[in-house]
Parts: sequence; structure tokens; C-alpha cells
Amino acid sequence: MKSLMIQGTSSGAGKTTLVTALCRIFSKKGYKVAPFKSQNMSNYSYKTKEFEISRAQAIQAVAARTEITPDINPILLKPLGNYQSLVFLHGKFYKKMHATEYYQKFALTKGLVEATHSLKKLQRLSDFVIIEGAGSPSEINLEKYDIANMRIAEKANSPVLLVTDIDRGGSFASIIGTMMLLDKKYWHFVKGFVINKFRGDLDILKPAFQKLKKKTGRPVLGTIPMVKFALPEEDSLGVKAKHMVWNKKNLKKINSEIDKLSKLVEKSLNIKEIERMIR
Repeated sequence: MKSLMIQGTSSGAGKTTLVTALCRIFSKKGYKVAPFKSQNMSNYSYKTKEFEISRAQAIQAVAARTEITPDINPILLKPLGNYQSLVFLHGKFYKKMHATEYYQKFALTKGLVEATHSLKKLQRLSDFVIIEGAGSPSEINLEKYDIANMRIAEKANSPVLLVTDIDRGGSFASIIGTMMLLDKKYWHFVKGFVINKFRGDLDILKPAFQKLKKKTGRPVLGTIPMVKFALPEEDSLGVKAKHMVWNKKNLKKINSEIDKLSKLVEKSLNIKEIERMIR
């Protein structure tokens, strides 16, 4: 089944934003697109009478012009502090868990099974599924229990683009370090890199692309400039997200910002090559 996965060298690299843009880009091309993130940790959610999922995936569904369903974010973790989280499964409250219980008794058993079920359902119903990873795929302390990155790429048989935030500095070291720490059996999934949040002269940056390709065998498929958009952000260590009211006025604003974002990303990336990968 056709899919594309966006993973990052770190949290905040731009995975959520890039998936949002790609959902709109491919929707405009006439494809039936669905976003997907197997596991998301966030206290900012999209809530109806029937279910509750991450707000980020709901916005991605808006970008894809598709229905917002629990399948696009089958596992939502709402952190409480002290390594405790409320676990929502398919949009319903499942259980309060300590991180140890979650990793050792849930993630690789029921968690992975249920996430895979949702993924396969979306693949059956869509032309493309644009998948978002979580954090980094090379967190070697958590890799054993990771059900949001390479295990999902493997289940989806999906090409992976690795995105990095160059504004933070150290992007090339982050890319090479991520690849070096990645289990070799997953290397073939990674098809290229995206440089995000760049400001400066692209001609000065380009010579580094050849060095990166020489060391990894993978190309840089685009460089996205640093531009701020008025889209609701996820809460993270670096960002205090704002609450959002899901009304027509705000949805109109979000759609407008998604259109601006998608146009920028379409100009910045080799979309034809990415489309060829998915096919």
C-alpha cells in the first residue's frame, strides 16, 4: 500500500508541519490522503462526544481534506507528570499508566497491534497515508519499545524522509548521527533528507549536500526556509501551545495557513521525486 513517513532527528524538527503540508499538497493533486501517527504525547487534543485524539493529527486531517477519525491517532498519551500518563486507545480512555508499565506491558503488545490495525485500515481506504514519526528513531535508550518510528515504517513498507531543524545548529551531525545509530536493518527505508528552518544563502549550504550524500548514500530532497505560520503548535519542551476553539472562523484561518504552508513546501522540496517514491 502507498505511504510516506516523515521522521526527525529530534523533537521539534518539523515533522508535524511537514506532514501537514504534504497532506494538502497531495490532496490538491487529487489523491485521497490520510495522516497517521501511531502514538502522540500531548495535552492538546481534538475532542468530540465520541472520541479524543491529538490536535495535530486533526489539523493534518483538515489539511488532507479527510474525515477526522480515531484511526489517524490510535494512541494518545496525556502526560500527568511523575512518569504517569492517561492512555487513550482509538479515541477512548483506556488506562492510567506509569511509563514503565506502558513500555514493558503495553507498547509492543496491544499498543503495536492496535496501531497497526488502524494503519492498515487507512491504507485500504486511501491512496496515500502520510505518516508522522515521534522524536527520533535513534533514541537508543527507547528503541526497544519504540512503536512510533521504524517499526511503523516496516509495517507500512513505507519510504522515510528524515527532517532536521538547521536553525538549532548541528543538523548535518544530527543526520549522520541518526543514521549511524539506526539499526542497519532499517537503513533501506530512509530515502532522503529535508533541511528545515533555513535562513541564509542556499548556495553556501549546497556543498554540504554532496558530503552528506557521500557519507550516507542519500540525497537532500529540499530545504525549507524559516517562515512562521499561524498554525496551532503542539506542546513540547520548547513551545507552550495555545488552546484552540474548533469553530468555522478558526478552521477558515487554519485552512488559509495550510495553503500558504503547502505552497512554500511545494516550492522547496522535490515533490515529483517524493511522489515517485510513494508510487
